[in-house]
Amino acid sequence: MRITMNYSESIQDVFERFILFKKACGLADKTISTYSQQFNSLSPYLDLTIPIDALTDTNLNNMINQMRDNGLSANTIRSYTRNLKVFLSWCNKENITEINIKKYKGEETIKETYSDNELKTLLKKPNFKSCSFVEYRSWVIVNLLVNGGSRAATIRNIKIKDVNLDNCVIYARHTKNKKPLVIPLCSELVAILNDYLRIRRGGSEDYLFCTQNGSQLTENALRKSISVYNKSRGIQKTSIHLFRHTFAKKYLVDCGGNAFALQKLLGHSTLDMTKHYCAIFDSEITRDFDNFSPLSNLNMQKKRIKMN
Repeated sequence: MRITMNYSESIQDVFERFILFKKACGLADKTISTYSQQFNSLSPYLDLTIPIDALTDTNLNNMINQMRDNGLSANTIRSYTRNLKVFLSWCNKENITEINIKKYKGEETIKETYSDNELKTLLKKPNFKSCSFVEYRSWVIVNLLVNGGSRAATIRNIKIKDVNLDNCVIYARHTKNKKPLVIPLCSELVAILNDYLRIRRGGSEDYLFCTQNGSQLTENALRKSISVYNKSRGIQKTSIHLFRHTFAKKYLVDCGGNAFALQKLLGHSTLDMTKHYCAIFDSEITRDFDNFSPLSNLNMQKKRIKMN
């Protein structure tokens, strides 16, 4: 007699076991939260209470079609289905189900970055005699963001002991992939941090960027302070992550950097995300384009004819 396993657990119940497994693997709380949020976002389009062994390709196809009919963008659908695919792949390995979902094709978008004029405005040194500590701290943080495109969580968790001005580096111990990251510092930033540390003071175990009472900045407090700082200087863009895209663009296009170095600087585990930046900000395409543009070439021919 052939014995078959019957999984009468609902999709929701199995997902809760998946989350427990991911927590046991050491995934960051923010990543776990993202999994849960996006999974719950499926509920209007997929009945998560049905037994997981009753899930069919038809259910999944209907889910995607409903998302499209409700006006969800291609990138949102891709994001939701990508996380669902991770969950179902885990179910496949656990022999819970054999069904899975195909990758949904999103749209390649070019994210807006801070312009050079906006950066010059944000990087203008504040008047130390009249500015508050919060404004001064925000200015230093913006300099660090432009220097290396660090994530907000990395910025928040830098401790004074992690800053080595003699070697011009910061050793970031809190990263998304939990791998230590070395943030190189340009000479200008070394001088800025040297001045900042004299004013900030504190012990080696204290956080580099703290509140006025010396405690660690919360994620919300950091985002709010940068938002207030930017708007106070007339800049309506307030995203911290936008500095990361700006750094990648300027590193590749203006500074002629390469993908492998950018991967290390941004702390990417693989080249996949770095390739995304390279595809958008391809320095080889944009550099010296006047020499290769058909329009520019034709105009140059016209100028030569007129001169002759």
